[in-house]
Amino acid sequence: MNRRPPRWSGSLVVPLLLLAACTSVPEPDDVSPDPAPGRRWQPEPGVSWQWQLSGRLDTSVKAAVYDVDGFTTSKEQVADLKKAGRKTICYLSTGAWEDFRPDADDFPKSMLGEGNGWEGERWLDIRRLKELEPLMAKRIDMCREKGFDAVEPDNMDGYANASGFPLKGDDQLKYNRLIARLAHDRGLSVGLKNDLDQIPQLVGNFDFAVNEQCMEHDECDRYAPFTDANKAVFHVEYESRVGEWCARSQEARLSSLQKKYELDSWRRICPRSGTP
Repeated sequence: MNRRPPRWSGSLVVPLLLLAACTSVPEPDDVSPDPAPGRRWQPEPGVSWQWQLSGRLDTSVKAAVYDVDGFTTSKEQVADLKKAGRKTICYLSTGAWEDFRPDADDFPKSMLGEGNGWEGERWLDIRRLKELEPLMAKRIDMCREKGFDAVEPDNMDGYANASGFPLKGDDQLKYNRLIARLAHDRGLSVGLKNDLDQIPQLVGNFDFAVNEQCMEHDECDRYAPFTDANKAVFHVEYESRVGEWCARSQEARLSSLQKKYELDSWRRICPRSGTP
């Protein structure tokens, strides 16, 4: 489940003392190795990352991986990140309709369910695979054409929410595997967003995972199937302070950030091992 509050919520308030302490943490310039020829990129546990979905893209962050909006990030920006040695993940909402996207009118109204807690967004009837496949294929084609290395498909747990449709776990498994196949067919890696209950069934279909607030909800141990398979878990917390969970994050081999709810360029990271 996506636990972030609606986009119109207020910014996360960070005490000045914490802010001062975190900004002193040095971050080495980091890169993620290129895959062998003919193979997909496979991010490994602990790799550094930046997640920015709003505001002007800040490409100065010294992170190996950038997870950015697939529609608003340009091909030129992706190329610039690639020149700097960064890997790029294309953020898409694949389980919910968004009224502000250029292809919004391509989705039949009968496919749109209840709102998902975000302004202008509604759950999709993921049982309608034949209609959704070409729509999602077109979006993932966009990611490939812009030069992205991977896809982050969001809202991939409609069956566990009040979607307005009688979705079942098997419906979600079929849809999530469809999205994974569409990405892999285009040479892109793909991440499982949240959907913790289905990790055991889906870890083999996805190349990494993206999680929100597993520390807050004491759920991070459920990502062991990914890290045990040497697959990265890109993790973010919003309200619990970075110093409260760094030790647990490092022990679990997570790639962890503290972010504000609006997911602009602001970020805080855990100190690297041996860093004062």
